[in-house]
Amino acid sequence: MGGGLILRYMWMVGLFAIVGNNWGFEIEGVEGAGECGQLDPEVLIYKLASCAPAGQDKNVEVPPKCCGLIQKVRTSCLCAIILSKEAKSLGINPAVAATIPKRCKIAGRPKGYKCGAYVVQA
Repeated sequence: MGGGLILRYMWMVGLFAIVGNNWGFEIEGVEGAGECGQLDPEVLIYKLASCAPAGQDKNVEVPPKCCGLIQKVRTSCLCAIILSKEAKSLGINPAVAATIPKRCKIAGRPKGYKCGAYVVQA
């Protein structure tokens, strides 16, 4: 099974899990214990499936759909997502994924937000 096919399959499984649980994605105002409120970064990564190629290779153009989704995610939650075990298993490079907000030209992001050993670029 090729990497693209595996990613599509995992995306579909994640989508069904998210839709089945009726979770919303506008999580900026969600209160809870973790960086993503009560939502699990290991599951939320599947909502960002359109960002996967741009999170693996800095030379890949970030799709507009990805930029629209990234705009809705708190920086601390984005950090938790890109550092998640699931992101690693999908081949996401945290150093590259941390550049997506800048590549999307999203205004109002905190500059130089530390995300583990990486910096989320604004």
